[in-house]
Amino acid sequence: MEYGKNQDGIGKKELLAVSFGTSYRENLALTIEAVEEELARAFSDYDLRRAFTSPTILRILKERDGLWIDSVEEALERAVQNGVEKLVIQPTHLMHGLEYQGLMRMIETYRPRIPEIFVGEPLFASMEDIWETLEAVLEDTKEYNIPDTAVCLMGHGTTDRANAVYEVCQRLLKENGYDRYFIGTVEADPTLDQVVQKVEKGNYRRVVLQPFMLVAGDHANQDMAGMGKNSWKSTFEAEGYEVVCRIRGLGELPGVRRIYVRHAKEAARAIL
Repeated sequence: MEYGKNQDGIGKKELLAVSFGTSYRENLALTIEAVEEELARAFSDYDLRRAFTSPTILRILKERDGLWIDSVEEALERAVQNGVEKLVIQPTHLMHGLEYQGLMRMIETYRPRIPEIFVGEPLFASMEDIWETLEAVLEDTKEYNIPDTAVCLMGHGTTDRANAVYEVCQRLLKENGYDRYFIGTVEADPTLDQVVQKVEKGNYRRVVLQPFMLVAGDHANQDMAGMGKNSWKSTFEAEGYEVVCRIRGLGELPGVRRIYVRHAKEAARAIL
């Protein structure tokens, strides 16, 4: 059995990185692990540990790969049993959505058992964070910012009101002159159909698809770049566009990783 940053022997200070998770091991290394490594460097006197919030992903990794990763509850219990006195928790969630809210409820039940708990904000905690993230994406895709190409970013989407962040992103892109960039989601608004309608109003020959998610996992590989007739790739190809798929999660971008580190530092109320 392989353990993913979940061993005992934690010191008095722990930094717990909490992610939804992914079953794509290669992208796990490129995104979640890359964020964790940045956090570990910034908190050199803390012991870094990991937790995933998705029971399905935890099960797949355990059964398929023999990789054991703690759930949030298991990680918090481990902190209690190891006598952690100062716990900094940095989620890699994008917004204050349902996953983040559930995490906060779980954490609250452990405050009486751990002397100090500090929780960092998700990626999109402020307008500055949102624009900084968009700047990182714009830099990463700058070669495609040309007249005949539309760049479509695929977010996850949520039924929670936090989903409004995608509208904010689209507005900021437009206000700053990036009219060739379009944002949609898999499970909410804007939908793929809405994105297609916007693209069709322009004079584009090519469409570049890229995830607007921390990890380029199942949604990126299947819903975005998959061969099924309802994927984003197939849908745009059916409309006559040349399609380029970039399987890159936000966690691969240094600018995005820096935001998570900043939020963790702010949570710890320390200049490290």
